[in-house]
Amino acid sequence: MRLTRKARWAVPAAAVIVAGGVIAGSAITAAQASPNLPAKTPAQLLADIASTHAVPPLTGTVVETTSLGLPALPQVGNPTSLASLLTGSHTIKVYYQDGKHFRLAVPQSMSETDLIRNDSTVWLWESAGNSVTKFTEPADVPASAKAKANAAAHKRLAPQLPDGTPLTPQQAASEALNAVGKTTVVSVQSTLTVAGQAAYQLVLAPKDARSTIGSVRIAIDGKTGVPLRVQVFAKGAASPAFQVGYTDISYVAPDPANLTFTPPPGATVSNGDKPSAQSRGTLPAVKGQAGTYGKSWLTVVEAPQSLLSGARAPQSSGPGSSTPAGTGAFGKDSQAAIGALLGAAKPVSGAWGSGTLLHTSLVNVLFVGNEMYLGAVDPSVLYAAVGHATPANRS
Repeated sequence: MRLTRKARWAVPAAAVIVAGGVIAGSAITAAQASPNLPAKTPAQLLADIASTHAVPPLTGTVVETTSLGLPALPQVGNPTSLASLLTGSHTIKVYYQDGKHFRLAVPQSMSETDLIRNDSTVWLWESAGNSVTKFTEPADVPASAKAKANAAAHKRLAPQLPDGTPLTPQQAASEALNAVGKTTVVSVQSTLTVAGQAAYQLVLAPKDARSTIGSVRIAIDGKTGVPLRVQVFAKGAASPAFQVGYTDISYVAPDPANLTFTPPPGATVSNGDKPSAQSRGTLPAVKGQAGTYGKSWLTVVEAPQSLLSGARAPQSSGPGSSTPAGTGAFGKDSQAAIGALLGAAKPVSGAWGSGTLLHTSLVNVLFVGNEMYLGAVDPSVLYAAVGHATPANRS
């Protein structure tokens, strides 16, 4: 599971799915007075993030927040339900020595999920079911297989998170940098302080007005080049719709006790290539079931509505009229929340056909027949995507 140049920013694991499936947390530390740092150009900051120098040892706390302007969702007290994912609170503790020695801990009110890597062995511990999964990296495994193992470990680290949800600012920054190109305006704003560190702020903005994203702002540590916070602003918004950032960070080696792991008494231990019987349900990977339309900031994902409902919605009834039967990808506790979201979708029609549209400050979701089209784009882009998504992600 060796980190590539971009993947190394996943400090320390393998990373915003545009559907808006994100974890939320307490308020990220507000910026303080602008510190004095040497002037840097956007190109220099991009080079700092993409450079191959080693990430220093660190310990810290990462928080993610979301504010999409969704309708009120019913709460069921389950931290892994959809309502909790969109409105609840989650924190990630980071202990990082180097690319082969680290720990990520996702504490919850009555449980904890930990990913611990010690050299070629990776442990995934889920305290709720006292289940342990062991991943072992043989020396002769091809890089592609290592990447798959890393992705599998990441996915099961936080089974309450949709695939692709960034766990750290480094992961979110890596995702955002994929958008840099001819479709993006890159600039540097005034310096700021994040988690007690003097930082530059790199700003990425789409050139195409059909994107609902106003800007992506990346705070970069002025001394280490480590991304400290990533914020996504909807067009015209004064506050971020999504952000992930350190609330505290110390560039000190973690206590060795945090980087070692022994399965607790009575734990069920399984190998990484076989799902644990006690493992909680995860959101199925969109890959293999989805297609895409457009590119860069205007990418639209097409996926079956069954990912939400667990059953194909009747063609005639429309998704806004009722909640189809089934537990779906998010579990039984999430069906009331899904019903509320689908009920908030408004009827729309055009030359492309008819369906219902769920609008948020950052993401639009179009339901047509048994399919849904989603993206951080204006509805017109979703309409154009109907029936035209390519199977690029199907494999």
